[in-house]
Amino acid sequence: MPQPANPVLIDDLVIANHILVNQGVLDGFGHISTRHDKDPGRFLIARSMAPGLVTADDVVQVDLDGKVHDDRGRHTYVERFIHSEIYRARPDVQAVIHSHSPAVIPFGITGARLRPICHMSGFLGAQTPVFEIRHSAGESSDLLIRNQDLGKALADCLGQAAVALLRGHGNVVTGISIQQVVFRAIYTESNARLQSEAMRMGEINFLTPGEAEATADMNDQHLDRPWQVWKKQALQRS
Repeated sequence: MPQPANPVLIDDLVIANHILVNQGVLDGFGHISTRHDKDPGRFLIARSMAPGLVTADDVVQVDLDGKVHDDRGRHTYVERFIHSEIYRARPDVQAVIHSHSPAVIPFGITGARLRPICHMSGFLGAQTPVFEIRHSAGESSDLLIRNQDLGKALADCLGQAAVALLRGHGNVVTGISIQQVVFRAIYTESNARLQSEAMRMGEINFLTPGEAEATADMNDQHLDRPWQVWKKQALQRS
C-alpha cells in the first residue's frame, strides 16, 4: 500500500499542471512530477492524461524503477523514466517537468545554444545541454524516453544543470520545489522566445556566469510572488 503524501503537496502538483497549461508550457502533452515528501524513492505524477484536466484523484505514485504503485491499477506516462532516472541521479531534485514548449524546440535542433539573456533566466547557467537520443537509441526511435536506459542517458546529459533540451522533442526542467520548477519552466520558454527575437537584431550580450548565478539566487527568494498570480489565474479558469 503506497504511503500517503501530504495533501498540500498533491494540491500544489495539481495546480502546477494547470498553471503550466495556462502559461503555454504544456498542452495536451507533457508532465510534471514531485518527489514524495515521505519516501524519497518515489515520486508523484498524474495518471496518463492531459495536464489541464488533472485533479488530486488522478495522482499516482511511481518508484525509481518506473513502476507505478496504485491500488486501482492505473497507468502513468510512458516517459515516466525521465523523472525516475533524474530523481535517482540527483538527490537534490524535488520536482521535474518535461514539456514541448514551442519556443525552446529550435535550440535543440540548431547550432544556436540556449543561454540566459535576462535576469529572470539566470538559472540556465552558462550553457544548456542538449540530449541527442540517436547516441543511445539509434536513428529509428520515436524520440520518447520510454525505458530506464534512455532515462539514465538523459540524466547523464543533464548532469548538474537545471535544464536540458531534447533534440526534436522539447526539454526537461528540474527544481528543488514545485514552485521553483514551474518558475524555471515558464522562464525557459520566455528566454527562448526573447533570445530568438534578439538573434534577429544582432549580437547578443548574454549574462555572464556570475550574473546568471546571482540573478538565479535572487529570484529563488521571490518564487511565491509569481506562483500566487499564476495560481489565481489557473483557479479562475478551472
